[in-house]
Amino acid sequence: MFKVLKYLKESKAAVAAIIALLILQAYCDLALPQFTADIVDIGIGQGGIENAVPKRMRGETMEKLAAWMGEDEPMLRASYRRLEDGSYELAAEEEVIEKLDESLKEPMAKLVLLSAPGGADMDLEDMSGSMLTQMAVNGVKAEYEALGMSIASVQTKYLLGKGAGMLALSIFMMAAAVLSGLLSARTSAKIGRNLRERVFHKVVSFSDTEMDQFSTASLITRSTNDIQQIQMVSVMLLRMVLYAPIVGAGGVIKVVNTRTGMGWIIIVAVLAIMLLVFTLMRIAMPKFKIMQGLVDKLNLVSREILTGIPVIRAFSREKFEEERFDRANKELMGTQLFTNRVMTFMMPVMMMIMNGVTVMIVWFGAMGVDAGNLQVGDMLAFITYTMQIVMAFLMITMISIMLPRAGVAAERIEEVLHIENSIHDKETTMDERLEEAEGTVRFENVSFKYPGADENALEGIDFTALPGETTAIIGSTGCGKSTLIRLIPRFYDVTEGRITIDGVDIRDISQHKLHEMLGYVPQKGVLFSGNIESNIKFGGDFITDEDMEEAARIAQAMEFIESKPEKFASGIAQGGTNVSGGQKQRLSIARAIAKHPKICLFDDSFSALDYKTDVTLRKALGEKLSDATVIIVAQRISTILHADKIIVLDDGRIAGMGRHEELLASCGAYQEIARSQLSEEELKGGRA
Repeated sequence: MFKVLKYLKESKAAVAAIIALLILQAYCDLALPQFTADIVDIGIGQGGIENAVPKRMRGETMEKLAAWMGEDEPMLRASYRRLEDGSYELAAEEEVIEKLDESLKEPMAKLVLLSAPGGADMDLEDMSGSMLTQMAVNGVKAEYEALGMSIASVQTKYLLGKGAGMLALSIFMMAAAVLSGLLSARTSAKIGRNLRERVFHKVVSFSDTEMDQFSTASLITRSTNDIQQIQMVSVMLLRMVLYAPIVGAGGVIKVVNTRTGMGWIIIVAVLAIMLLVFTLMRIAMPKFKIMQGLVDKLNLVSREILTGIPVIRAFSREKFEEERFDRANKELMGTQLFTNRVMTFMMPVMMMIMNGVTVMIVWFGAMGVDAGNLQVGDMLAFITYTMQIVMAFLMITMISIMLPRAGVAAERIEEVLHIENSIHDKETTMDERLEEAEGTVRFENVSFKYPGADENALEGIDFTALPGETTAIIGSTGCGKSTLIRLIPRFYDVTEGRITIDGVDIRDISQHKLHEMLGYVPQKGVLFSGNIESNIKFGGDFITDEDMEEAARIAQAMEFIESKPEKFASGIAQGGTNVSGGQKQRLSIARAIAKHPKICLFDDSFSALDYKTDVTLRKALGEKLSDATVIIVAQRISTILHADKIIVLDDGRIAGMGRHEELLASCGAYQEIARSQLSEEELKGGRA
């Protein structure tokens, strides 16, 4: 819960306003039972007469009461003023009336006994406080009747006044509840928005090292399901968890003030509820942690199946994948059923506790009413206050069902937010040295090892890629070609050695500046939902329509763009699923060169192109990027045949370096690749 509460600190003003509204709501809620008790005890039981102090009395009654008041006689006479007809009217402050009520109970009751047959023989000391109050009230009634006042009017006036008070409290309570609910919803929505924003910005800053620690499915779950859990619990915290202690504490104070002697019942109820909640949480909490991991697993399986449907169908593996999904689904269902079964015990047991408490109050309260120590209205108020206290704990127990899962969700989000990026900018960068960058890329004895690996993926890499030249990297599958090119944008950092641009170590350059100089085309073309224009102009707002069209022509994409009715405004589906692999690669290449980069990186970006398009595209690239440093990773020798420098990688090391003809003559690894791709005539001629 404390992790979730931490997120509320960002909305202190709103939380303070919600607490104020909840206090108002609780005040109104706690005041209503006393109004009910007053209506039952005073409005109905006492005919609307609140105490033993009559509002008017006859002169002879004043004299009789004054004679029995003793030292309180001056207070009695000072509290009334004499009217012209000889009667007296009450004219005292509320505080004086309360004192006078205590003093007048016995004299007023004595007055009633003297006027009743055989009443003089009764002893007031044997009467309970409740009976004494009732007798004094009867005396006030008799006095009103003697004065010709209507008891029904007094009762009606009292009931209407109390009813109006209850209505006003209800309106205030409703307004406070609505406003606090509105503020709670807005605050929780803001927490959800801020968390999604922070998680997104953090994930975007991840290098490949951090991305390898979290699966894509897990990051999606954390950004959606986990944050939604926190958002829901935030509302519950603001509406229930904050309200419950206010009502509970207020209920306890009210119960103490009722002086019923049944406070021990509340202690028993609270202890029973706390024991229930503690037991259930001990059983359910571990399962909630497992559940979130199973949600990740189900998302991962679902994502793999949905993205691999064509392959699944091609290999007739539908049944196998259905069973795999079913296993993940049933595993999650089993855990959810366990936690739900545990939690289903909560409500019935809570209701049993509440009903048991009600029975105990009625049982012991009835004894108090029978003995004259307790009024019916006070017992009703006690039941209501007790239920409010129990309901306060019930609200906390209801939120406790969601809190463990939200706590797990918060931990998973904190994992993402607090992971330290392995690649970050230095406090002082050397960006200013690259304002007029030429783009010379230098690998100086570079070695690289993947996190957790035992051996280097690259070792002792040393070469220079110059502006205006094309440097090609070729080698067998798994030799480290893509790994090498991914070191330049700092998707990973080198383990040993360094990579420089114009003599400046790329670790001394800000990532923004570094990426600003690069045009990168990944091995697998990635397009974003939108249209062709938004994808080619993805590099920035500075890219003009002329730049876009020129880049499309160089990338040999104009042919299929012109064939579409909407041209550059033609839509691109998510992931570029509505274009072919070759079209996707050409648009990716156009996107890279449209930003006029100093350094162009092509990671096997021509593999989906036919031979004719490949040749035309490379020729156009050579003309357009004549001043840029071009580094190409390729599988086909035909793609890099005319490169200025070809680097042959073998098991992470440079096996050869030079032009095509030189390598054919001197490099065994290159000769092996060439024999597998070129004809005997091409090998002898040294050309494609």
